[in-house]
Amino acid sequence: MALRFHQFLEEERSVTELQEAMTGGEITSKELVLYYLDRVATYDQAGPAINSVLEINPHAIFIAEGLDYERKIKGSRGPLHGIPILVKDNIETNDSMHTSAGTLALENYISRKDAFLVEKLRQAGAVILGKANMTELANGMSLDMWAGYSARGGQVLNPYGPGSLFVGGSSSGSAAAVAANFVPLSIGTETDASILSPATQNSLVGLKPTVGLISRSGIIPFTYSQDTAGPIARNVTDIALLLSALTGKDESDPATFKTNYMEKEDYTTFLDVNGLKDVKIGVFRDAPESYYESGEFDENLFINVMETLREKGAIVTEDIDIPSFHREWSFGVPIYEMKHSLGNFLNALPAHAPVHTDSDLIQFNNLHHEKALKYGQNMLEYREKLPNTLSNSEYLKAKVEDVYFSQEEGIDYALEKYGLDAILFPSYIGSTICAKAGYPTIAVPAGYQENGRPFGITFASGAFREGILIKIAFAFEQATNLRKKPIL
Repeated sequence: MALRFHQFLEEERSVTELQEAMTGGEITSKELVLYYLDRVATYDQAGPAINSVLEINPHAIFIAEGLDYERKIKGSRGPLHGIPILVKDNIETNDSMHTSAGTLALENYISRKDAFLVEKLRQAGAVILGKANMTELANGMSLDMWAGYSARGGQVLNPYGPGSLFVGGSSSGSAAAVAANFVPLSIGTETDASILSPATQNSLVGLKPTVGLISRSGIIPFTYSQDTAGPIARNVTDIALLLSALTGKDESDPATFKTNYMEKEDYTTFLDVNGLKDVKIGVFRDAPESYYESGEFDENLFINVMETLREKGAIVTEDIDIPSFHREWSFGVPIYEMKHSLGNFLNALPAHAPVHTDSDLIQFNNLHHEKALKYGQNMLEYREKLPNTLSNSEYLKAKVEDVYFSQEEGIDYALEKYGLDAILFPSYIGSTICAKAGYPTIAVPAGYQENGRPFGITFASGAFREGILIKIAFAFEQATNLRKKPIL
């Protein structure tokens, strides 16, 4: 029997609209949870089987009911009060859900603590609806693994396909779920392109913040230098609301210590419809030829973007140079750091866990090869042989060079040389240099190709300049309103 929900919920709704409806008594948080659960059952686990939601919080309805009662008695905690949200499956929650990073070996692992960002979400009144599927071990399992696949959750599909494998990774489920309106918001994580890629390919807004703006403690670690969590939503306003709730110093994450000396931002203050006026934006188009041949780039749509920026008052400098962009970046930092960080995480698992080392994980997968090794585990096997002390020459040289060439000879160089506020990239081609630098980037929908495939752009800037990126992205979004919901 088809369930009947409030007519208000039949269209995609922003967090602001949902909050106003709850404040006005039109809907409740409980009704929101029920509505999204019904959509997950109808479209994610059946029908086209998008496969974006890996696990549902069995207490979500009770939590929503409690927040509804709190609103009635005390009032709202703020803009996230009663709003359902998904978090990626590598983010720990101290509840009845598991945290596995998509691996079968960790499918029964239940954390004894909330990740720092999950604590922030709960304090803000958000309802953790469930865990989102992801590329297993954040692309650290096998070079042959398709983005969006995990042994535990299967293959995430793009709702704009329908059924398309061009879903982006590794925060694939976090993005596809928001695009399909299973939740209004989600949290992804990024080492390199893991938020930006799925955001552009699912016609969403995704923010990869400065490393250290959001604590990483309680997230299954892959690198120390590049890892960060970030918000994914359907509009820039929701990104600003969610980001404002997530930031803060965490004694368990040294990357956040510098934020102790910064005034906490309310990122909604950057939502200026005239935010492009006199902003200086440099356009970088010198991507590898393989990108232009991939079918992901659309010349006409990109030209439209530049025209819009100029029409709204931006000062656009085309064909800027980033000296280090085409250098052969070493994979030494992410490979050695993943060996060390993931190894430490496995070693600290409870005694009853089936794995505690890379070798244990490899052996577990071999024993369960029919389910665990659809794409093999060549990256796991390669890292097993590496030292885990982070003191070898190859790693140290790569770490120093990554910082120098991505910052002094990269993003900082271009911003200073051309006097820019931000750099515009087609799709997410700037993800690697920004990841190496630890600098923020925001993805924004920029239209659809003739075959229906979403096209997105990214704006990048210097450290802790999320505000200017939100300002630019919001003004562009308001000037174009290009995003369309998928047909499921």
